[in-house]
Amino acid sequence: MKYICVACGFVYDEEAGDPENGIAPGTKFEDLPDTYTCPWCGSPKDMFEKK
Repeated sequence: MKYICVACGFVYDEEAGDPENGIAPGTKFEDLPDTYTCPWCGSPKDMFEKK
C-alpha cells in the first residue's frame, strides 16, 4: 500500500519503508509512530492519504 502526503506529494511506500529516517522496509503505515512526519515537508502523519 502507498500513502501520499497531501501537502507536498511525497509517497510513503510500505514495501520500501523510509530507511533514511529509520523506518524499515515492510513497515505498515498504521505501524508508523504517531510522531512520524513527512521527510520532505514535515507534515504530520494525518496529512497522508491512501494512494
